[in-house]
Amino acid sequence: MNTITKIEKNSIASEMGLVKGDIIVSINNKEVVDIFDYRYLTKNENLEMVIKKATGQEWILEIEKEEDEDLGINFKNPLIQCEKSCKNKCLFCFIDQNPVGMRPTIYFKDDDSRLSFLQGNFVTLTNMSDQELERIIFYRLSPINISVHTTDPKLRVFMLKNPRASLIMEQIKKITSAGIVTNFQVVLCKGINDEEHLDKTIGDLAGFFPFGQGVGVVPVGITKHRENLPSLTPLTKEDANQVIDRVTILQKKLKKELGTRFVFLADEFYILADRPIPPNEHYEDYSQIQNGVGLLRNFIQEFENSFENNFTTISTKPTIKEMSVATGQIAYSFIKELSSKTEKKFGVKIHTYPITNNFYGSTVTVAGLVTGGDIISQLRGLPLGERLLIPKCMLKSNEDIFLDNVSVKDIQKALDVNVVPTDVDGKEFLDKILGLPGLPGLHI
Repeated sequence: MNTITKIEKNSIASEMGLVKGDIIVSINNKEVVDIFDYRYLTKNENLEMVIKKATGQEWILEIEKEEDEDLGINFKNPLIQCEKSCKNKCLFCFIDQNPVGMRPTIYFKDDDSRLSFLQGNFVTLTNMSDQELERIIFYRLSPINISVHTTDPKLRVFMLKNPRASLIMEQIKKITSAGIVTNFQVVLCKGINDEEHLDKTIGDLAGFFPFGQGVGVVPVGITKHRENLPSLTPLTKEDANQVIDRVTILQKKLKKELGTRFVFLADEFYILADRPIPPNEHYEDYSQIQNGVGLLRNFIQEFENSFENNFTTISTKPTIKEMSVATGQIAYSFIKELSSKTEKKFGVKIHTYPITNNFYGSTVTVAGLVTGGDIISQLRGLPLGERLLIPKCMLKSNEDIFLDNVSVKDIQKALDVNVVPTDVDGKEFLDKILGLPGLPGLHI
């Protein structure tokens, strides 16, 4: 429903008398299906808008404006139309591995190309018609992030449990041939789409370069809540080393042929294999960073740049003497090292704590899936100082709530400490350790 939920002050819409609750029926005789229709149609300098008021009365508004000038209209749903849900039954789906009793939005599986463009989500394209593909091309929705997993048609149908999964190569060809930039993802499942299958997938996708920018390979996430789901085996240290060796060979080959490594591994592979995270230049333009590829290297680089460029003398004094940091198991050694370096330079005592994921199981090690309950139970009684830093990725977007519905205030009350969420940004991490002006925490 194209219902207006907010009108910006002093905007064109405000001047035309539009108010919250009005419904956009059409613009220039075209139906507004979603936000992309709305953006495209309102770029024109001359508009004829049909508006339905709460009384049922219809207004016809003629608007003259500058090209691309915003009307000042906001909608409750950023897409206007409800997002599309996933029709697959992927054998590795993380959402299916959630325990019962969580908030309803946790169980929603989106598979919407518009969210891929707007928010960076990965989509499988299995619920997309030819007409919808044409719409992506018409509106130049670029980049699109695609969950491929394998380019073998039969294997992809097996993994996604959807017959339309077999169409992936022709869909990608259609998109990239139109000049739409794409990023690819492979969730690697041991004994299923690894080894020779992975080689073929990467080789096939490299054929779409340059509009196919590259592939991010991430290890399958396995929780302790896999009741009545297909059996999956967690990757071992040996497995991780074999994957790195295999992909390194492909990277060298592709670098020579394409001028890019093209395929990049998530940080978890290197940590599981007990190998160093590759240097900054390895990740090129960090195009897969939202996929956890190069996230730690980028964080370390940001921290080091800030440390060296802005704090080269002892003149910067931290505003507190003792504090703490909580993070996931995967990042612990890196955060500990950076905290120790800051301790030595600035004299602030920093307690760094790795949080074991009891909620999902110990095989889940990323900070973004740590729950408030685990933080409380594992930090209760430990020295925390005046401030506890947590990565903001632990929280629901734009809210102070963890996956288990524990709030930041709940942690502050339980642990009697000021909790400071921080972006996954090395500079901000250092700034908040030092308590620089303009970066207050959430006080009890």
